[in-house]
Amino acid sequence: MPLSGDLLRLADAVLFPGFIGHTPPDWLRRRLGDGLAGVVLFSRNIAGPGQVAELTAALRRENPSVLVGTDEESGEVTRLEVATGSSRPGAYALGVVDDVALTESLARDLGGDLARAGITIDFAPSADVNSNPDNPVIGLRAFGADPALVARHARAFVRGLQSAGVAACAKHFPGHGDTAVDSHHGVPVVAESGIEDALHPFREAIDEGVKVIMTGHLLVPSYDAERPATLSPKVLTGLLREELGFDGLIITDGIEMAAVSGAYGIGGASARAIAAGADAICVGGERADEATAAGIRDAIAAAVAEGLLPEERLADAARRVRELASWAASSGSPAPADGRIGLAAARRAIRVTRRSTTPVLPIEGAPYVVELAPVMNLAIDRNTPWGVGEPLGRLLPGTEVARLSAGEATGPELERLIGLAAGRPLVVVVRDVHRYAWQSEALRHLLSARTDAVVVEMGLPARSDLGAVHIATYGSAGVCGQAAAEALTGRL
Repeated sequence: MPLSGDLLRLADAVLFPGFIGHTPPDWLRRRLGDGLAGVVLFSRNIAGPGQVAELTAALRRENPSVLVGTDEESGEVTRLEVATGSSRPGAYALGVVDDVALTESLARDLGGDLARAGITIDFAPSADVNSNPDNPVIGLRAFGADPALVARHARAFVRGLQSAGVAACAKHFPGHGDTAVDSHHGVPVVAESGIEDALHPFREAIDEGVKVIMTGHLLVPSYDAERPATLSPKVLTGLLREELGFDGLIITDGIEMAAVSGAYGIGGASARAIAAGADAICVGGERADEATAAGIRDAIAAAVAEGLLPEERLADAARRVRELASWAASSGSPAPADGRIGLAAARRAIRVTRRSTTPVLPIEGAPYVVELAPVMNLAIDRNTPWGVGEPLGRLLPGTEVARLSAGEATGPELERLIGLAAGRPLVVVVRDVHRYAWQSEALRHLLSARTDAVVVEMGLPARSDLGAVHIATYGSAGVCGQAAAEALTGRL
């Protein structure tokens, strides 16, 4: 049976697709003109703040009410600064400093940048409690492992963003922290014993007035043993709406992720998410073509026509999208940009552990830097610059840098680098060394030859007794590398 134009437009009113390019493609312009709810910007859409402002202005010429979202968490997950690395540290570093006024100010500064670029929803903060240090996808994106700490900083981040007129989005409900599976690839399971701790930051974000909550593709057996949260009426309607009292916009995490699309397909998962209580479908991180966006729209409309999705539920979802668009058009006032707050925060997060009685710092001669580079999860753009070698080279000209991936960190190659570093200070940079056996082995090899080496951990530090001096940055943002370079040279 042909689907009516009105029903297709109603389905489009809850859809946030991605697209390819720095300008809107023709298909997106047409769909916006027909009432498409919004879009999600990824790294591939961003060349710089000025270009993004032109892009969002072009989108609004087609639909003045369009909502524009992006993942700008600061730190590892950055979109606006994907080409340079973030000028602000991420959530974990802010949690280490534990100054809620700083977190709020940094989020307000970030919100100003987003607002000036025409972005109306920031898919941040992560309200996840990173209680599992081996979590493959959250880690430094969380404010920490303590529910109360995460809650107070999530509230501060929400206040800061929304004071600039950008809707904050607490994620990944009901909490992705205590999991060991990446939902891009499978279905993480949340243990019943930790669910109340996981929910605490979301309760606090709701009390703070957060405008948007993003679902996690997580199985929570204590609420629903069969369906992931994104597809579960018990979790989205029963828990989030009725028990926690959230009345804002519920948006899904990327609906193409295997944890939900694997069983139902992208269109089927989208229709089930709306039926469960979600108000908006996010898609496009991995599937950013016209056919995918059209297929989701058609699947949602078909679910209504076939009686699987009540039209009233779809209309209610579209209403919440319109209400958020109205808020975004009339709220907040971006403050002038503060180019210093990010570096100041990164400096405050640095932790230095000295284990040698022999003076090692400050480094004065040009050092040799070995950076061990693991493959990061899909939320982190692999092309974003990171490291200590480049900022250290600015402070100490003549610094040399070698970066090794898993397959390159062989014994002979490490021995070669040890030879090149002879007579020079050696700095070894790692990311989440405890999670990668190859990094641990390479670091052991290097430290056995150079007991005077300095270790800089730019991931989540599981231990601080590595190297003659151990420096933890709690992040790999550009400013974290700069702060580490300053600590190495005695300028911090």
